[in-house]
Amino acid sequence: MTATADTPGRPDTAPIVPSYVQGRWWTPSDAGVQDPSAADVHDASTGHLIRRVSTDGLDLAAVVEYARTTGRAGIQAMTFHERALALKHLALFLTDRKQGLYELAAATGATKRDNFVDIDGGIGVLFTYGSKGRREMPNSTVMIDGPFEPIAKDGSFGGEHVFTSIPGVAAQINAFNFPVWGMLEKFAPAFLAGLPSIVKPATPTAYVTEACVRLMVESGILPEGSIQLISGSARTLQDHLDYRDALAFTGSASTADLLRSHPSVQHGGLRFTAEADSLNAAILGPDAAPDTPEFEAFVKSVFAEMTAKAGQKCTAIRRIIVPAAVAEDFTAALRDRLSSRVVVGDPREEATTMGPLASLDQLEDVRGAIASMVTAGGRAVIGNAEAADGARAGEADGGAAQTGAFMEPVLLAWDDPRCEAAHTIEAFGPVSSLFTYDTLEEAVELAALGRGSLVATVCTNDPEAVRTLALGIAGHHGRIHLLNRDDARTSTGHGSPLPHFTHGGPGRAGGGEELGGIRAVKHYMQRSAIQGSPDQLTAVTGVWHAGARRIIAGCEKFGASADAVHPFRRALDTLRVGHAFASELRTVRPEDIAEFAESTGDVFYAHTNPEAAAANEFFPGIVAHGYLLVSWAAGLFVAPGRSPVLANYGLENLRFITPVAEGDSVRVILTAKEIRPRVDADYGEVVWDAVLYNQDEEIVATYDVLTLVAKEESQALGG
Repeated sequence: MTATADTPGRPDTAPIVPSYVQGRWWTPSDAGVQDPSAADVHDASTGHLIRRVSTDGLDLAAVVEYARTTGRAGIQAMTFHERALALKHLALFLTDRKQGLYELAAATGATKRDNFVDIDGGIGVLFTYGSKGRREMPNSTVMIDGPFEPIAKDGSFGGEHVFTSIPGVAAQINAFNFPVWGMLEKFAPAFLAGLPSIVKPATPTAYVTEACVRLMVESGILPEGSIQLISGSARTLQDHLDYRDALAFTGSASTADLLRSHPSVQHGGLRFTAEADSLNAAILGPDAAPDTPEFEAFVKSVFAEMTAKAGQKCTAIRRIIVPAAVAEDFTAALRDRLSSRVVVGDPREEATTMGPLASLDQLEDVRGAIASMVTAGGRAVIGNAEAADGARAGEADGGAAQTGAFMEPVLLAWDDPRCEAAHTIEAFGPVSSLFTYDTLEEAVELAALGRGSLVATVCTNDPEAVRTLALGIAGHHGRIHLLNRDDARTSTGHGSPLPHFTHGGPGRAGGGEELGGIRAVKHYMQRSAIQGSPDQLTAVTGVWHAGARRIIAGCEKFGASADAVHPFRRALDTLRVGHAFASELRTVRPEDIAEFAESTGDVFYAHTNPEAAAANEFFPGIVAHGYLLVSWAAGLFVAPGRSPVLANYGLENLRFITPVAEGDSVRVILTAKEIRPRVDADYGEVVWDAVLYNQDEEIVATYDVLTLVAKEESQALGG
């Protein structure tokens, strides 16, 4: 999988990057290979032609239809947990083979550090969603959103919201700078939601995406049609998408606007999200003098974001905002760090710490942006704004010169910190601008001039300053990275979007939102209100609703039949939602309350002082401890002896409703509410609806009991 540095020559000497569509690898016909519109891809360091990209003759309508049929059928047959486990296994598979991706990515200009961000970062997204999907989603294809809302007084009609997969496909159009992470951070939540993906990578680095997709296909882990790859132009793809589908884009704001204006979005209801240009800011607090840990952490953060991926990150720090009093100290510290730690060169050379830009075209774009900023009033205080010539000289003994997209880091200072060009032109490379402020309000104003950004760093150890700055800029940013001496060593950094938190930003940043844990999965799902009887809602969701039918064992007063089996005696293969147990009553004696108070130390006056308890309007006098009653409930509903129930691992949503006085009695009704078999274990979780009643059938307490239960009785009893 190592990239070859072919000698420049005829355009057809470099292989075409194949697409993967309709279950097979596809390249253009012989005529397509000679397609004059095909794009050439060069090694970012040597300039050698290494690939060509063309989709001449590819039927995009057929690609979409295949995703909607074959792709959806395979994924929809899986539960959330099964999809999550597939993501975990895929992450493990890629981890064992990532070295080949590293070697290939070197031709894009990626260093070892860059590969960690892109390739390991993308695999990390798979691991995260593989874990979160099993921990935070049901083992189902329907996800309840929010509590049940009773409508009818007798409980016969109500409603709630549910999430289900949207009925289409997830299409993604990605940028060149993250050929692996950019794909996987969109693929993972879409797959978990139940959607097949159609991936369109950027031309300069499409061959790295292709290699990753090839591994994903070869793994055999994903259902057929889960992913398709378009390696080249896909200009008409959007024509075939509608309200059933979702399109996620990463790239320039101008392209985002073009896609957003397409009839499929404007009139067809296509879900569209964009992550676009972003002039992210980093603000140094007024307390962070040059001798403080915050100053040092700030310099390190700016250095990292200027040099990682040669500054080609949507989250890179473009605008540095510091107190006027420390501007010279900051510039000197950053200059020293850059000069001592940055070695620009081919990533395949051991000494290199920063590779080239991804292409000569990208280098030209950056040079043009720098020139525009200099014309507008920016002046280089670090680096030479005119030195990015893209050439590396050959050896002194006369070796041939190699042309690559190399450039040194550049820092521009602005005498007018409010110059419009400084806050609107983005040089997508190792380029940042420096601004100064005198008050916190000015710092907030400068950050806001970016017109919406993905992320901003606030570096200060002053609680009042961090509050003022963070809240002042929050409305302009999708993420705020707070940095001080306490988290400087453990922080994941300004420019590292994590799958746990949202990635996106308002305004110029695109107004979209990706990642964010299960929140991102819901972007690929439809939130619907369902209304009906408890039995109907139970049938749709697979979760028992109060008032729905039950098969009750135990107390005959509640309709228990003589042959009903205690639900704790059932393994998952015979346990069903609605299996229940109703206990007999147990009377609360004064000595029970006193003994519990003495043994636990809970001598709250409502349990120990009759006069004080009677004076409290919430109590009728001495009352039983709530936790005493919950403890009794466990004794009332437990099935003695060995059973398929392996462990009780907690309770949730406990509420005490009605006080229980001396002489009152309590009983419990326990109902199997939700059954979650684990796809990678011989047991699963069962959520039990527990309700404590008094002798008058008033509700005393409600909560959910969580147990681990064997899938089969023989597994629990050693058969």
